Amino acid sequence: MNELSDITEGIRAVMTAKNSARDAAISRSRELIRHCSESIRAIHRRDWESADSKLETVREMAAALREAVENYPDLYYTGYTQDALKEVAEAFATYAIIRKQPLPQPETLHVEPETYLRGLAEAATELRRFILDILRREVAHSDEAERLLAWMDAIYDELVTFDFPDAITGGLRRQTDIVRSVLERTRGDLTHSLRQQRLQDALARFEQRILEQGETP
Repeated sequence: MNELSDITEGIRAVMTAKNSARDAAISRSRELIRHCSESIRAIHRRDWESADSKLETVREMAAALREAVENYPDLYYTGYTQDALKEVAEAFATYAIIRKQPLPQPETLHVEPETYLRGLAEAATELRRFILDILRREVAHSDEAERLLAWMDAIYDELVTFDFPDAITGGLRRQTDIVRSVLERTRGDLTHSLRQQRLQDALARFEQRILEQGETP
């Protein structure tokens, strides 16, 4: 009987430690997602000092999350942990694209390949918001908007080549479909903006010719 008690007490201690690690991982995952969202908001505001600071915090919190589950592979690969690390990939990829910097490698961010790809997919959808902000803010059709659309296109072209089961990619196919939908809408918005600009330019030239003819004796 004493032997049985020793075994179960040992198991209880293991489960207690794992449960504590799980609670810590859930808490840190939520905090990490919040900081990632704040960093992306700073990027949208083009508040680079704040974005840099928040991304440094994101890097530190991601390391703390990985440390919390390093002895428990099942907790590391569970949904809440990988979803939080996906947000990390999204934040750093978005920053790099907007700032015209090289994309960070999965190894640099310490995220799994499939998690990195899902973060990249979400970064592509964030670019739509940047493009729409550019179109609202600027009268003329913007080369920057074209550049970001090209990035969206390139990301989609790469993602669509990963034809693996969802069990391998973590549901990448669904996110790729979302990127395609967002890409098509954004391309339509940008095309409409370009046509409007061309029309406005043509009208301006026409009005100028009329004025010049009216001034001719």
